[in-house]
Amino acid sequence: MELPPRASPAAPAALFAWGANSYGQLGLGHKEDVLLPQRLSDFCEPGCVRRITGGGGHSAVVTDGGGLWVCGLNKDGQLGLGHTEDVLHFTPCTSLLGCPVQQVACGWDFSIILTEGGQVLSCGSNLFGQLGVPHGPQRCVVPQAIELLRETVVSVAAGLRHALAATASGIVFQWGTGLASSGRRLCPGQTLPLFVTAKEPSQVTETGKVLTWGRADYGQLGRRVEAPEDWRGEQRDPRPLDSRPRSNVPSALHGLLGATEVSCGSEHNLAVIGGVCYSWGWNEHGMCGDGTEVNIWAPVPVQALRSSTVLHVGCGAGHSLALCQLPAPPAQGQGPKDMDTFPDATEDVDSQGTTDKLGNGETRRRDHQKPHPNATLTVPEVGDL
Repeated sequence: MELPPRASPAAPAALFAWGANSYGQLGLGHKEDVLLPQRLSDFCEPGCVRRITGGGGHSAVVTDGGGLWVCGLNKDGQLGLGHTEDVLHFTPCTSLLGCPVQQVACGWDFSIILTEGGQVLSCGSNLFGQLGVPHGPQRCVVPQAIELLRETVVSVAAGLRHALAATASGIVFQWGTGLASSGRRLCPGQTLPLFVTAKEPSQVTETGKVLTWGRADYGQLGRRVEAPEDWRGEQRDPRPLDSRPRSNVPSALHGLLGATEVSCGSEHNLAVIGGVCYSWGWNEHGMCGDGTEVNIWAPVPVQALRSSTVLHVGCGAGHSLALCQLPAPPAQGQGPKDMDTFPDATEDVDSQGTTDKLGNGETRRRDHQKPHPNATLTVPEVGDL
């Protein structure tokens, strides 16, 4: 989704990040969780940012010039940098120099890249066919073209272990087997559509509206699906996955009427309505941006961003990013005005108290690395799901 038209040139833009940061996916140069939106240093001109998105533990930014900047978890080469070392600051993907990027979609451990010419590339893990290269290696550290996707693509999306692409002719393709196990569980004895089990682009016949369904134990559906007394609050739900609150029937989320963009994390979500960022769902690492670690059960505005116009949002598994249009500076002759009304999370929140590092062998409050593929949200066009 393209950003809205630029505001007045006098109004500056800034990039903010918050939430889980165990692999440096916030691009702040460290690996401590951040509970409130924190402004990034200028790795590029914020006003030139076209798109932002996040994956399981990595993040990506596309600039107006088609440049791709990435950071975070890189053990499967999902950053496309030609190596498998984690990156703590946003770094340009030099392997794509001379090949302008239009959009990036980040899955759990892979990335899907759409070039301005309509070609789709992929990198990262391919254990579930999520790279769209059925006979390729188990992982790829440099973006490679999905040769079987021959039509011109205008938008891409990535889920936990599957990906989608919409073409200029209005066709949607899906690949990766990440949804197959859920499909077999929900539809026992039935033959699943080919696009759910394919490791190469396969045409999708369904269309979507703004709907939510799946697990709801952290409020990630933005609506309640059972009596309030059955909810477990912010504590880790001890029940098996199959017995936790869920909705198997897609239902419209009316609280997001007029949303121009929706982004899904592992169990939390962001939406933009009229330039306001809304968040809801799992909040153990502060990724809902309200300054707490308490789960949020229905979409609410992120108050820390209230003085700016939110242009674009992106979710990782446990972190969030937002591109904001800052208020215009005061006119000459007027009194000084504090333009930076956003608190620095390193000053107001003791991030050292967060014990979950989300890394192998590190201290955890919960097993964040265990995938939770059962909550899904669709939008009218293919977005960063």
